[in-house]
Amino acid sequence: MIVRRERDILDALRRDLGKPETEAYVSELAVVLHEIDWALTRVRSWARPRRVRTPVILFPATSWIYPQPYGSVLIIGPFNYPFQLAVLPLVGALAAGNCAVVKPSEVAPHTARLISEMIGASFDPAYLAVVEGGVEETQVLLADRFDYILFTGSSKVGRIVMAAAATHLTPVTLELGGKNPCIVDADADLDKAARRIAWGKFINAGQTCIAPDFVLAHRSIKPALVQRLSATIDAFFGADPMASADFGRIINDKHFARLASLMHEGDVVIGGRAVAEQRYIAPTVIDNVSWNHPVMQEEIFGPILPVLDFDTLEETIEVLEGQPKPLAVYYFSSNRARQDEVLRRLRSGGACINDTFAQMLNPRLPFGGVGDSGLGAYHGKTSFDTFSHFKSVVKRSTWADPGFKYPPYKTPLSSLRRITRLIY
Repeated sequence: MIVRRERDILDALRRDLGKPETEAYVSELAVVLHEIDWALTRVRSWARPRRVRTPVILFPATSWIYPQPYGSVLIIGPFNYPFQLAVLPLVGALAAGNCAVVKPSEVAPHTARLISEMIGASFDPAYLAVVEGGVEETQVLLADRFDYILFTGSSKVGRIVMAAAATHLTPVTLELGGKNPCIVDADADLDKAARRIAWGKFINAGQTCIAPDFVLAHRSIKPALVQRLSATIDAFFGADPMASADFGRIINDKHFARLASLMHEGDVVIGGRAVAEQRYIAPTVIDNVSWNHPVMQEEIFGPILPVLDFDTLEETIEVLEGQPKPLAVYYFSSNRARQDEVLRRLRSGGACINDTFAQMLNPRLPFGGVGDSGLGAYHGKTSFDTFSHFKSVVKRSTWADPGFKYPPYKTPLSSLRRITRLIY
């Protein structure tokens, strides 16, 4: 279905977000196709009941773990990757044997309509259906009883989803966002750091939940890093990024206005241009920003990158330990001990050393947040596990039935203590 409608999907993404074709294919289609291939070649082994060791007290018996589908699953997708983040979790839901309802984001209307059309033409609605609409339709869905809900979006709406799910005691996976810090230490390779940070920040015009939200640069290398970021942005998008075919647009006027207001803080050292008619905000770097500025109070979710400085890694870690747990932490350094220190002390959904984004590209790694950045995970086998209930089963034989476990109890407690230590 996806291969057949590839051109339509790319066109819908361009109309909704101005996504460049290459960027849209890699980030929206290729990752989903790979997830499907991954599941198709492995789902038989994932779904197979697994035998585990049985304690002597249950002898003669065998013990098993049986994966079973939860039943009916609701998947609520976001606007920023409107195809990938609606369809990718669906792969795991179907692989695990569930029926599903997909609610794509109404904020990306062309992609939502296409998803509805594609799935409606390809699947029996008794097994898989799409519901289009906005807040009202989502509220109706949440009031219904599902067996599992996966939501991708903001922390604010995530709380609403979780509260609604609690009414039916429905388990949830919440894929949210957060202010992902990017720490660049004094010994970092600045050329590679600038290129990898700029790519991770400005792909999809910054509308990515795992994008570096802000940079913390060691004071000694901050000017050089900013200079390299400027050169990298120019190399990526040219002197006028608005004319570049490789730079996207903000999803709607509401988000454009919010982002434009954030550029009034600090000193814009790169970019800063905003054109409302095209919902264009240039790749922008802001200097002289403090933790108290509005741009540091919320997830930016756009192509604006504040750069702060620090003197010691310890000082930076202590500050970040006091912040809500982000979806990702990025650290650029060649020092193994300091890398380990960052990974050990900073709690986050995922992390990456000397790159951005890479932690979500390996299907063997679970993808998800912690605390304010989310609950639960998916991708690869983790998707199958997320949408499966693992039922514990013991199969006992009838040829032996020791009488000591039944009343009246005759075994002295002193003997029982010794026996139980041996038989478990």
